[in-house]
This record gives sequence, C-alpha cells and structure tokens, in this order.
Amino acid sequence: MNTKKVWFVTGASKGMGLTLVKKLLLNGYRVAATSRNAESLINEIGDASETFLPVEMDVTNDNNVKEVIAKTVNHFGTINVVVNNAGFAQTGTLEELSDKEVKSSFDVNVFGSLNVIRHTTPFLREQKSGHIFNISSIGGYIGNFPGFGLYCATKFAVAGFTEALAEEMNEFGVHVTLVYPGYFRTNFLSKGSVKTPANPIKVYESARESEQAHLNQIDGNQPNDPEKAAEVLIKVSEQEAPLVHLFLGKDAYQHAGMKIERIQAEMASNQQLGMSTEII
Repeated sequence: MNTKKVWFVTGASKGMGLTLVKKLLLNGYRVAATSRNAESLINEIGDASETFLPVEMDVTNDNNVKEVIAKTVNHFGTINVVVNNAGFAQTGTLEELSDKEVKSSFDVNVFGSLNVIRHTTPFLREQKSGHIFNISSIGGYIGNFPGFGLYCATKFAVAGFTEALAEEMNEFGVHVTLVYPGYFRTNFLSKGSVKTPANPIKVYESARESEQAHLNQIDGNQPNDPEKAAEVLIKVSEQEAPLVHLFLGKDAYQHAGMKIERIQAEMASNQQLGMSTEII
C-alpha cells in the first residue's frame, strides 16, 4: 500500500506549482492539483489515477473550494500537506489601480488561501498532523518596489495570517510554513500572468520603469531554479520540526537582510522618541 503523503496544491497548472506537482509525483507522493482549468493539468500530467487527481477549482469560490477538498479526501482518504500557491501579480501604483483591480488581487491572493485553509484545517486538526505551506513572496516581507504595492500588500497579508495560523495549529500537531520566494525562473512575470493597470498615469515614471524592468529584463533571467525550490519544500515537509519562516533564494536573503538592517537602524535612531509614550 502506498503510504506516501497526500499533497493538495493550488495554482498547479504552471510555474512553481506545476514544477512541484511533477516533482512530487516523481518521488512517489500522491497529489491533488487544482487549477481554474483542469484540462491544462491533464494535458501536462495526465488523467486522474491512484496517485494524481487533477481538479478544476476557483479559489475565490468558497463553496467550490469546500467541494474540491471533500472530493480530494474521498479520492485519497486524507490530506497531509497543503500548498497555497495560487496567485498573480497586479502592477500599478495605488492611485491608478481601480477598486475592481484591488479587490480582484485580494480575492485570489488572500481570500483564496483563506478559503482553502478554512476547509482543510478540520481534517488536519482531526488527524492531529499535517503541514500547510503558504506561498508569500519576498515582496511580502519588503515592499519598496514601486508599481508593486498592491501585490506586496496581498503577500504581506499572507505573511500576517500565516504567522497567526502557525500558533493556532501548533496545539494540534499541524506545522505551518510561510514561504518567501525570491525571483524564480518561471512564467510568473510573462504576459498573461502579470496584469498591468487598466488606466496608467504617465507621471509615475519610477513605477513604469520598475514594471518594464520586471517584464522585459528580469523575466527569463530570474536567478533561481523552480526545480530546486520544489526539492526544498519536499525536504522541509519531511522535517520533524519545520520552522515557520522559509526564505528561498540568495536574492530573498539579501532583500530581507537589507530590510532588517534598515529597521534596526531606524529603531535605534528614533528609540528615545519612540519609547517616550509610556504612562509613568
């Protein structure tokens, strides 16, 4: 009998999600992979089997998420590892982005993960084991990328609720890991994956330069290998006591280090003033 863990991976039709699913299957794990279009999963990997379940799912539809998770448990008997990977980047300054564009980003990147968490944690709690990986971004730790404020905001939100989730799940023996990837060579920055603002404002030169740099220079030249990222996630899932925070890539470490140094310096320079609010 196959005793390998069952993984539930969202956003699995391309990029790091697809790479992870293929790597898991190659290593004998059982996988439920979700996408807005199940046909794309079938074309890439194959039909449903004892080890693979391709499922069409809209992460923004709470009822649909609940049904798919129930279908997964019915198919495999359990879920052991959850990877909240579904998401997309919406560029644009905060002034030029519409209410619709803002809400769409939060619906997918934030509320989509919360929908999955809401309906998988009951199974993990009951079996008193499991692991949840929430994929944030280095942009969820450092947000000083002009034109990417909304994307960073959604990923900061993922970071915030993941830290709380780790504490909530601890008493049930369920591990939670917050993943901060740097730049990985996937199609994440390619046309069709990144959404640009519907009504850009020309005077935001730094935002336009940042967008163009990501879309034209960084895309295709990212320094990190998604195959290696998948291997790291698998290794972390097998650790007895995995840590909550996982930075992926030298660039992620560099960006995080710069922010930590800046915060420490700013805290020190304003320490007397900042600590003057105590009631005496």
